[in-house]
Amino acid sequence: MRAAVLHEIGQDKLEVLDDVETTGFGPGRVRIRVRATGLCHSDLSAMAGVLPQPAPFVPGHEGAGEILEVGEGVGHLKPGDRVVVCWLPACGVCAACKRGQTQLCLAGFMNAGTPNFRRPGGDVFGFAGTGTFAEEVVVDAGCAVPIPDDVPFDIAALIGCGVTTGLGAALNTADVEAGSSVAVIGCGGVGISAIQGARLKGAAEIVAVDPVASRRESALKFGATRAVSPDELPAAKQEVTAGEGFDYVFEVVGRSATARTAYENTRRGGTLVVVGAGALDDYLQLSMFELFFDEKRILPSMYGGGDVLRSYERTIALWRAGRVDLEGLITHRVPLSDINEALDQMRSGTALRTCIEI
Repeated sequence: MRAAVLHEIGQDKLEVLDDVETTGFGPGRVRIRVRATGLCHSDLSAMAGVLPQPAPFVPGHEGAGEILEVGEGVGHLKPGDRVVVCWLPACGVCAACKRGQTQLCLAGFMNAGTPNFRRPGGDVFGFAGTGTFAEEVVVDAGCAVPIPDDVPFDIAALIGCGVTTGLGAALNTADVEAGSSVAVIGCGGVGISAIQGARLKGAAEIVAVDPVASRRESALKFGATRAVSPDELPAAKQEVTAGEGFDYVFEVVGRSATARTAYENTRRGGTLVVVGAGALDDYLQLSMFELFFDEKRILPSMYGGGDVLRSYERTIALWRAGRVDLEGLITHRVPLSDINEALDQMRSGTALRTCIEI
């Protein structure tokens, strides 16, 4: 089958090959024909080595498709079922799951070190234990979440990661208070979803912060009340909050520098929500005095900070009701053969979400 492969960490181009095959099918596993997958910035981070991922590997973790085959012991799925790929499934029995913090379950990471594919030259991994830049994937049955027939594959793919992460950061992690002031730093697909979540919760002011003009324009269409470049943030803080700082600031970049900016623009007693996935060696520096004196809450948000399956269902319900715009997030559509064009668009900031049609 065809798949896009990164041969070495640090390379910026993928090679689309037709000699890749899936591995690992068996009891408790399913084989999925991928129909659509989104290009997430986390894929770029893994390619660059910011996020740990063994190579060679097939990127992609935000996918949707149809069940081709189910392994022994899989009773809730059958061939032909439409599913979204969940890269962080909950086992249901670990301590985190029993506490209701299923987004912190580590079961999904246990397979990240096992190859998902192979080529004549050797094993190939799948990013985050999935690897959806391929015509087929084999994953644990818990990674395949059934979706209703009225949800298109491209929309389902977005729900698999970016939308769930951004919406959940506002709805679950921050639980934004109606009438509050919000700033979102980083307005790609996840940041735009956080903006939509803040709007749903009734935030009075939502300031979108991004260096790319097209993203700022998009943010206004999705619910931001104003959109500024990073250099314009101090003025927006003064105008919106009289200099006090925002009630909630979402950092959706994954860098210590922007997290520090987010902290400085959060009011005393306010909430900083860290959504971006950053590097292991990138440290956020805060003094013990400011931590004590400012009493700002710092809330990391992992995969939307809530039960993933419930979040999927909620997002579908909101989409059906017209309360969130998911179609508008897809600004580019390309076939798998043009994946490197999509990578360039993501790096330039011209794409919110690119749908790879497979």
